[in-house]
Amino acid sequence: MSSNLQFSKSKSLPDFPWDELKPYSKIAQSTKFEFVDLSQGTPVDATPDFIQAAVAKSSNAPGYPLTAGSAQLISSLRNFSENILGVKGEFDVLPIIGSKEFIAWLPTVLNSKKVLYPKISYPTYEVGARIAGADAIAVDTDTTSWPSADLVWLNSPANPTGEVIAKSKLIDSIKWARANNSVLASDECYLHFGGEDSILKLANGDNKNIIAVHSLSKSSNMAGYRAAFIVGDVQLISEIRQVRKHAGMMVPTIVQSAMVAALSNFEHVKLQAQKYEARRDLLWQALTKAGFIIEHSKAAIYIWCRHTSAELSKDLAIVNWFANRGILVTPGKFYGSPNYVRIALTATDAQIKSAADRISEDLSDQVK
Repeated sequence: MSSNLQFSKSKSLPDFPWDELKPYSKIAQSTKFEFVDLSQGTPVDATPDFIQAAVAKSSNAPGYPLTAGSAQLISSLRNFSENILGVKGEFDVLPIIGSKEFIAWLPTVLNSKKVLYPKISYPTYEVGARIAGADAIAVDTDTTSWPSADLVWLNSPANPTGEVIAKSKLIDSIKWARANNSVLASDECYLHFGGEDSILKLANGDNKNIIAVHSLSKSSNMAGYRAAFIVGDVQLISEIRQVRKHAGMMVPTIVQSAMVAALSNFEHVKLQAQKYEARRDLLWQALTKAGFIIEHSKAAIYIWCRHTSAELSKDLAIVNWFANRGILVTPGKFYGSPNYVRIALTATDAQIKSAADRISEDLSDQVK
């Protein structure tokens, strides 16, 4: 029996981009080379032992967790915000179930009508606006060109480009948000990988209408935990918390315990940043030797590049070039910029070295 129900929400969204990579993944996995996946940016380094131990200790969790987070987690988040992020003045914190769901739902929670987001960016900013039925407008970092809006997304260091927004432009965005009574949301998930100041540090104690989004997925290799948090304006986070309480958006108890452990030790984040820097250097040299032009890419965990040859002037042609060498990368069109590719640093040291060797060597007589 057929249904008369009409489903239209998904039709308002763009095609899920990763499905387009499947043919190139098959090519890459069918070559004579070991398959190296540098596409999605999924961490491969182990979650630190002390975080895993915290999970084991809290595994007996028969009761419901609090949406607001345990008292211990709230304290850890506040200490991290003050001591690591440099947040001053009155602020609040809230754990979230990974940063992606928060980014996707924030325009709905805020009843946003117009959302600004970076021109070259993570697709979920636009997706979140579409889910909310809001206008989604891509902008650059020059605030003088921004139209009025009730929500603005910043991302620094940026995914996919690794660009770090200049401090002066971040301060301009704060001034713009205050003048336009808009919410300024700064996605700072890669801040500890080559970033500079949190937007809240630059706010200098006046956190009205500002929130920063942080994730432990990359910094602590906890992507499988879905552990993240927001920090910022007290009234704004109170409103977000109330909506999430009604929706049952609770970070599991064992994940909260893992977050407390991760936030208490910043040394492991520094060590992880060093690993990514070493991998970046290796791939950077190989790509440059192979004729690629790299833009930005000094921060975050990606390299953003294009090739100098006309033959490889389209991003899917470049994706195919890599696939024939057993390497899977992401086309720039996923982020609003065809002719580029994003190369993640999320592979083992041995795999990164192998990929770098294949990129820099002339393998035309060996590839399929």
